[in-house]
Amino acid sequence: MTKQLILSALALASVCGAAQAEDKLTVTPMGRVLMDGALYASPDKENFKDGVGVPDVRLGLKATYGKWDARIDVGYAYGKVGLKDIYVQYNFDDENALLGGSFIHQYGLMTAYSSSWKPCFDDPIVNSSFMADRHLGIEYIHSGKKFFASASAHVEPQSIILTPNQTNHQGYGFLTRLVCRPATEPGRIFQVGISGGFLTPQNDGEGRHNVFSLGSNFPTSVDKVSAVNAEMGNAMNQWKFSPELMVAYGPVALEAQYYFNRVNMRHDLHNFTGMGAYGMLRGLLSGGDYKYSAKDARIAEPGKGTFELVLLYNYTKLSDRKAGVARVRDHEICGIYGGDANSLSATLNYYINKYMTARLNYTYTHTFNGAPLCTDFNGFQARFQILF
Repeated sequence: MTKQLILSALALASVCGAAQAEDKLTVTPMGRVLMDGALYASPDKENFKDGVGVPDVRLGLKATYGKWDARIDVGYAYGKVGLKDIYVQYNFDDENALLGGSFIHQYGLMTAYSSSWKPCFDDPIVNSSFMADRHLGIEYIHSGKKFFASASAHVEPQSIILTPNQTNHQGYGFLTRLVCRPATEPGRIFQVGISGGFLTPQNDGEGRHNVFSLGSNFPTSVDKVSAVNAEMGNAMNQWKFSPELMVAYGPVALEAQYYFNRVNMRHDLHNFTGMGAYGMLRGLLSGGDYKYSAKDARIAEPGKGTFELVLLYNYTKLSDRKAGVARVRDHEICGIYGGDANSLSATLNYYINKYMTARLNYTYTHTFNGAPLCTDFNGFQARFQILF
């Protein structure tokens, strides 16, 4: 890991030095600290441990040199140091850019928010289930006045830490996000969009690329417990799409997204279909109207001293009784049961200033239909975060 950090730092320095001499180099340190506390109530309370923790600490550098931007971000979480965003970006003009490196590629509305600025405290289960964390690849972004578009190509997420004898064994994929935004004025925002993707299977640990894993933990960062988890062997490829909607009028906003994932199977097995959706209602209790962030096609962070209430409903389906089914002597066998989940949450956000935010959250989650832990979960959580 130390060797990777040194090589990443040298890469950032070389990119900055490649720009024209007359451009001014600007290097800015950045970081974040998230501190959480949580209490849980559940019929299976022994699986959920109350406590406090620091789920995310990051330090990094971002640099600007003419039309070039670069970023290195290193994180510490749960006793492990890991690489986060590492990329170089070339800005053709104010509306077009090309990125290369390891980062979260655009796919749906929720990926437009960084992990620290998700207004619903933690990722909805459905988004965690159907979205990979980070990909090593390239992405082109166009951010015009009325339209936003992105297209990317990547290799599987594990490629950022592959050992040399694995470099010829990588899955790959393509993602895109297309958004139409006819209204982006403060207090009057409307956009619709759709994302699509194609992926090949991932490495199963034995050099074979025939596996897809989809799943998510319960929506808490203090204790990590699997909520839904589906693994598809004998997989051939995966197709997915996700329409999105965002509307804001004055201090009230609605965000929603639907997910559809189809894993095509080999050997004449029935294909796997996973799906889900979330709807998020946001309201500013103080601080004026919602504003728009054109760069990422999302709602901008509320300003200093603002209180915000966020209500979220989430549904996730990772069980498919026909998936993977074959016929042996006229009897059906198999079926993939990763579990289904319903979730409701309420989050109160207080944006103290541009660097500090406090959040209070209550979440109820019900998992069933083959989930790793079929139960009812109640989480009471608090977070204080510092970003610079």
